Formats: sequence, structure tokens, C-alpha cells
Amino acid sequence: MIEPPGFAGVVFGDAADGDPRADPLARSRFEELIGPGFAWSWANQVHGNTVLAVDRPGPAGDADGLFTDRSRLALAVATADCVPVIIEGERTNAVVHAGWRGMAKGVVATGMAAMVDDGDRPLRAAIGPSIGPCCYEIGPEVAEALAPFTDVTTWGTTSVNLWAAAEAQLEGLEVWRADLCTFTDHRFRSHRRDGTAERQVSVAWHQTG
Repeated sequence: MIEPPGFAGVVFGDAADGDPRADPLARSRFEELIGPGFAWSWANQVHGNTVLAVDRPGPAGDADGLFTDRSRLALAVATADCVPVIIEGERTNAVVHAGWRGMAKGVVATGMAAMVDDGDRPLRAAIGPSIGPCCYEIGPEVAEALAPFTDVTTWGTTSVNLWAAAEAQLEGLEVWRADLCTFTDHRFRSHRRDGTAERQVSVAWHQTG
């Protein structure tokens, strides 16, 4: 697990940590870090830009972001090359799943805006491991959708820098970035590398609220 420095309740899991959304053993591993007795909420991720407010555990519906002001409610987002983004506010937190489609639709900015619309002040954000610009080879459709963030793979083809795209949507916030590529770092699941249906899970929570 990766704990970004300076955050109150953020952890990025890796492949070995498992999926706490459905696996009790994996959940116990996460709760060794975040504390026992948490409820858990997660979305059915659909590569859009919907961000839902949640106040109860379990599946929250079709969305690519969740936020809550409830204490001891852990929000989980699952990725295997897409970008997990966690935003901490004064009294809320949010998790966001951002693939290229969601990024082009502004899902990260939508997550931050949802917190503001709820009356909170976002303070900082963390961008977790995802496929990096070194390896995310793309075609013309993606290059056009994310034109300001195109890059070049290590083998010389067009790629996109999803980390930079996410950070650009977090304008005004202090941002921490893992800058770890899931394609090259075998600690992480990578759909593009392995075709896997398994995911690593990132979690946000707070103890009081």
C-alpha cells in the first residue's frame, strides 16, 4: 500500500492487497491501516463524469466518482491502468476513477466541483499509480480528446500523460503524484499489459465529521 505524506485518510492499494469491495480478507488488510469498523461504498464505474454523494455503504450506482461527509465511511475506487484520484476537503473527501474518456469529460474537475457545491473547501489531492506516458500508446481519437497532454512512448509512438491531465483539473490544489506506471511496475494490475479483469483499489476516509 502507498500512503501519500500529509494526507489524513488516503491509501493506494497494489495487486497484493486485493479488492476490499468484495473480499473480506482484503478488507481486513486495509482495515489494519485505516482502522476497524468502517463501512465501505463504491461505484459501478462506467468511464463517464458522474460524481455521486454517498451516505451509506454498498454499491452507490453508476458513477466514476463518489464523495461523502460521513465519518467512518470508506470510499473505494478500482483501477488497472486508469487513474485513481483522491481529493481531501475540510469536511468531505472524494474518490475518482479517470480513464481517458472520463478525463476528457472532466471527471476529476467534476469531483472537486461536487465538494465545492456541497459547501466544502477542497484542500489537497493525490494521484495514484496508473499507466504512464512512457507506455500509454494511443490512437488519433484519444490524442484529439486530450491534445494538450499528448506525449511519446519509450518506443517512439504517441501517448498521453494522464497524470498531467488529472493535475490540470485540480487547479489551485496542493497535488501529490505517485508517478508509478502500472504497465511497467508489476506490483500493480495492468489491463493493457495482462488483459486482467482484476483491479487494485484506492481508498479515502476520515475518522470524524
